[in-house]
Amino acid sequence: MLYQLHAHALQAFQPWHLWAQALRKQLTLPWSPVPYTQSGRTLLAAVELFERCTNNYEKPEFGLCATQIEGRTVMVREQVVATKPFCELKHFRRFTQRQDPKVLLVAPLSGHYATLLRGTVAHFLPDHEVYITDWVNARDVPLSEGEFSFDDYVTYVMEFIEQLGPDVHVVAVCQPSVPVLVACARLAMIQSRHQPLTLTLMGGPVDTRINPTEMNDYASDRDLEWFEDNVVCTVPDGFAGTGQRVYPGFIQLSGFMMMNPDLHIRKHFKFYEDLIKGDGDSAEAHRDFYNEYLAVMDLPAAFYLDTVHKVFIEHLLPRGKMSYRGEPVDLGAISQTALMTIEGEFDDITGMGQTQAAQKLCSGIAPSRKLHYVQQGVGHYGIFNGRRFREEVGPRIKAFIREKGQRPAPKAAAKPRSRPPSP
Repeated sequence: MLYQLHAHALQAFQPWHLWAQALRKQLTLPWSPVPYTQSGRTLLAAVELFERCTNNYEKPEFGLCATQIEGRTVMVREQVVATKPFCELKHFRRFTQRQDPKVLLVAPLSGHYATLLRGTVAHFLPDHEVYITDWVNARDVPLSEGEFSFDDYVTYVMEFIEQLGPDVHVVAVCQPSVPVLVACARLAMIQSRHQPLTLTLMGGPVDTRINPTEMNDYASDRDLEWFEDNVVCTVPDGFAGTGQRVYPGFIQLSGFMMMNPDLHIRKHFKFYEDLIKGDGDSAEAHRDFYNEYLAVMDLPAAFYLDTVHKVFIEHLLPRGKMSYRGEPVDLGAISQTALMTIEGEFDDITGMGQTQAAQKLCSGIAPSRKLHYVQQGVGHYGIFNGRRFREEVGPRIKAFIREKGQRPAPKAAAKPRSRPPSP
């Protein structure tokens, strides 16, 4: 019912949105005097603000067509190299002969599209072959494809790692940290030759018992039945995934915005004032941010409920009780993969220490092949995007990949002790 009400509300506002869009375009035609007067700019600002507030934001494009390599522009083409019902593995193919390390960016399946990592992809492109998990909106997956669970997520990651070969470096951003750790552990336990060379975890909820945030408390203070009864919906008619059980993106977005509503209200008032003043750069920065932030996707209900249960309520991974397809998971089996963990000083989604917990859990990795880094002065999103990421975090990940991207030498077999001669 809630999903249907939301869909009907969007349909009801659509004519008003289109009217505001048409009016704005009419008032900004080249011969229109409206943009050149104070009252005209005020009218235009009000119309655009109304247009944006009534918009239904769809999935943005990555829009990465070129990169700079050694001072020259190199074309980039986005290619799908693996297709699964709930995810596409995308490769940003660079038209160059350079042989650079392969990086698999595991994007969060947490409400926003993988395009949220556009800046992360752009940063790695000049000196890496970049692949990314582009998760599919669950409302667009036919019911005939079945459900998608936490174990299915782990399976996808394992298959993508194996497809990219034994020389891949994995970077998990936020939510994927736990399933990616499980995937790497399983690959190690079966002694796969496709274990990643390095694994970087960025702001991931490995152990949410440490410095719990407001979001952690929201999950841990309720039982699983509450989530199933209150936030899980069935996709109504009109979508390809009719009948799928999902955690709707609009509910998660509402939760994010209600964590700090005053901030979003102030930003929209500032956007209105910037339009009146003619501050085009600030207004465009607002559009870019909210075009991405307001574009949300539905999560498969099985995966969402599994994650709440395993990660936020029962804390199975740090307690050593995590399983995959009924088999126990041993993080201590990981020894061939170097580990880097990254946290933000002001992260209000994943508390300080939650990601670092992986360092202790992965006891089989030599201390010389582990690194923990805290980026000062940033929150959650600043870990993987923005100026601090480009100037401080990203270069450290690249350096870690260069320095630790080799398999450790096999341990020499212990020599048998010589037995004293018999008397």
